Amino acid sequence: MKTAVNATMLKKTVRLALAEDLGAGDVTTHRLFPRAVKAKGVIVAKQAAVIAGLPVARAVFLAVDPKVRIAFRVRDGARVQAGAIVATLAGDGRSILTGERVALNFLQHLSGVATLTRRFVDAVHGTRAMILDTRKTIPGLRVLDKYAVRLGGGRNHRMSLSDGILIKDNHLALAGNLATAMRAARRGAWRPVEVEAATLDDVRAALAAGAEKILLDNMPVARIKEAVLVIGKRARTEVSGGVHLHNVREIAAAGVDAISIGALTHSAPAVDLSLDLTPSGP
Repeated sequence: MKTAVNATMLKKTVRLALAEDLGAGDVTTHRLFPRAVKAKGVIVAKQAAVIAGLPVARAVFLAVDPKVRIAFRVRDGARVQAGAIVATLAGDGRSILTGERVALNFLQHLSGVATLTRRFVDAVHGTRAMILDTRKTIPGLRVLDKYAVRLGGGRNHRMSLSDGILIKDNHLALAGNLATAMRAARRGAWRPVEVEAATLDDVRAALAAGAEKILLDNMPVARIKEAVLVIGKRARTEVSGGVHLHNVREIAAAGVDAISIGALTHSAPAVDLSLDLTPSGP
């Protein structure tokens, strides 16, 4: 997988997903087919999309039955059109049926994340702005969600709270003021500090405190432009909140360095994919 996902983590995630779906076993399949039944199948994209999660789908089928053969017809991260064959499968039809839903759930969700990300990345093409994700991911699927963002051309923000210092409004509410929060943030090994700002006064305060990054939170585009002028080259700029496909280009054109978008992972529509099976002989 691109900037590979830890194999142990992937196996654990797949195992939990299968346990959730199978319960005590696939009673329908095993009532209908008490003996092995040879089958072949194709996974088909029913819409234009960026495909993400093929190695996860493979891990699902192999966890059900190591003898299932799956071949990818596209690479992970490829753009496909409606009707494209994404993968082919062969083996015991019972095993394919048992793994079908979990494999498609992963593929449809992760492809949805990659597809939406690509739309945002394309929308800001030619500007300096990077499209970033956030920590608004499905619990337990953060590594996979962020993998899908990368396949869509986006970049990852913090993977966890240990990856950077970001002082937000609730930190300030408890710390009392920005100066106190900044002194505490500077203790220990040096790390760049990012400060959330909702107003131009907040921006000026963050600059005065020496913040290396400033997060412009839920600002209208006109105020973002003013903030960029105030900041100049004294800090890197990130925009978050209120970002949509209809305004992301205008935000990027304001000259910001990055735009972080929670919707990439918490609101991406699932891509329509299907798995079609046929018998493959006696």
